[in-house]
Amino acid sequence: MAHLSDLVNLNLTDSTEKIIAEYIWIGGSGMDVRSKARTISGPVDDPSKLPKWNYDGSSTGQAPGEDSEVILYPQAIFKDPFRRGNNILVICDCYTPAGEPIPTNKRHNAAKIFSHPDVVVEEPWYGLEQEYTLLQKDVNWPLGWPLGGFPGPQGPYYCGIGTGKAFGRDIVDAHYKACLYAGIHISGINGEVMPGQWEFQVGPSVGIASGDELWAARYILERITEIAGVVVSFDPKPIPGDWNGAGAHTNYSTKSMRKEGGYEVIKKAIEKLGLRHKEHIAAYGEGNERRLTGRHETADINTFKWGVANRGASIRVGRDTEKEGKGYFEDRRPASNMDPYVVTSMIAETTILWKP
Repeated sequence: MAHLSDLVNLNLTDSTEKIIAEYIWIGGSGMDVRSKARTISGPVDDPSKLPKWNYDGSSTGQAPGEDSEVILYPQAIFKDPFRRGNNILVICDCYTPAGEPIPTNKRHNAAKIFSHPDVVVEEPWYGLEQEYTLLQKDVNWPLGWPLGGFPGPQGPYYCGIGTGKAFGRDIVDAHYKACLYAGIHISGINGEVMPGQWEFQVGPSVGIASGDELWAARYILERITEIAGVVVSFDPKPIPGDWNGAGAHTNYSTKSMRKEGGYEVIKKAIEKLGLRHKEHIAAYGEGNERRLTGRHETADINTFKWGVANRGASIRVGRDTEKEGKGYFEDRRPASNMDPYVVTSMIAETTILWKP
């Protein structure tokens, strides 16, 4: 007699060429990831060869009930680490039946910026550091924390190992391997300063692919925590008080920055970012004012400053970049719940296209 796990892990290639495509999109809150599956007649590796689909936008806060149809446009394909075989995950963005991007579709505008000839020639690279907090189900209290109480002060938890220092490593490692399997350019993981908080990094990725990959990695993480029976939070300050918040530090470089003399290009780009500080902060995630306080490795939300190896700055330049006279910089302002399509394209727009 087959067990449920046997059926879940059935290898479809033994009996059919058909595959399952999981269509993934971003819901009305801007952070709720949604998905549904459909059968495709055979393996597909090009999103343009997949059919468009639709869903009830009135149930996701993206359309009124009397005109609820929203159309999914497939944009990026990843291997499915849950179903495996030839099955796929499909990152989609959302349009009206008339072909207009709906207001919550942030990918559409990002793609326009990344397809601009001046941006294409600069080949912008991104490395996105996604911090998140694992919470105990039902009580919404960090994993490993005593119920209604607090662990010892911060200090031993950052990159810590061992009982009492690292909580949820099985989830973190499962996510790491699942992302590698999927074809996401995940480049590392580490335990963070607050216990129960972790980070993974995606990149280097070029242009719009960085947003596609981070959303796919978030989807996979949500699915794994669903299986594990814990909650993942992207809140930028999940626990008030003397605890680190959660960010999404965004590392960035252009071709000009990576060439000889690139440090001067970096300094000019940082100057432009400073001139648009308020606009960037407004687009860098909800609740970020609770995190950017000038404490816990952040600059104050109303202050723009940059420095070499300074983790209390808005923009940090690495020692290697300063020494070699070329490289990249890190925008430390984005919150953990930022939209990577918005943040990556805005950085490119400000540093490459915007003329003060």
